[in-house]
Amino acid sequence: MATKDKILLIDDDIELTALISQFLSANGFSVAVEHYGDKAEEKILEYKPDLIVLDLMLPGLDGLTICKDIRQSFLGAIIMLTALDDDIDEVTGLEVGADDYLCKPIKPRVLLAHIRAQLRRQTTLTQNHQQDIRQVNNGELKIDARKRIVTYHQKEILLSSAEFDLLWVLSSSAGTIITRDQLHLEIFRLEFDGYDRSIDLRISRLRKKLGEDPKDPQIIKTIRNKGYLLAG
Repeated sequence: MATKDKILLIDDDIELTALISQFLSANGFSVAVEHYGDKAEEKILEYKPDLIVLDLMLPGLDGLTICKDIRQSFLGAIIMLTALDDDIDEVTGLEVGADDYLCKPIKPRVLLAHIRAQLRRQTTLTQNHQQDIRQVNNGELKIDARKRIVTYHQKEILLSSAEFDLLWVLSSSAGTIITRDQLHLEIFRLEFDGYDRSIDLRISRLRKKLGEDPKDPQIIKTIRNKGYLLAG
């Protein structure tokens, strides 16, 4: 019998979490719920979910702070929910490590589709490249897809699932330009609409973790009006 993917809902809306929990359970997931932000990290360590659905506004500790605090240790996908239709919140959520962002009220079927897409993206990239180890940037940057480990100058760099996936896709075209359209299609399986900043934000986070100078990056270069280039 296949192991069920584990979903953790962190949201203080008791009725909503009961509805979503029941719906996800009926669709083959194992689901746990936490209603308090200040207990979220403890619950994550205890439950070890494959994916977290995280509300922005929570009692005790807000979702952005939780996301930022757990991102170094939790490498699975994080989908953030908010009742605020505010682009600034979305950008901030992506900057602190969220993989996806949805506004309330959210239909269970829509959330289910996003959960499946995030889990499928992680599984597909891992399975397709499970035997691969790539070395780029004159061999200084090593990407191990089997263990999902990245080392730079022999030091391990902790990346979120989304950051690793993006770096892996960039490494497949190391030394050549890859457009935002190509990256968006590969990562999200969707055409780039010209407005989504998710790729740019993840590039920014990758550069920061690699210790790049944001004004003059040498590992992941921006090619004006074309896309990005990972040094070979």
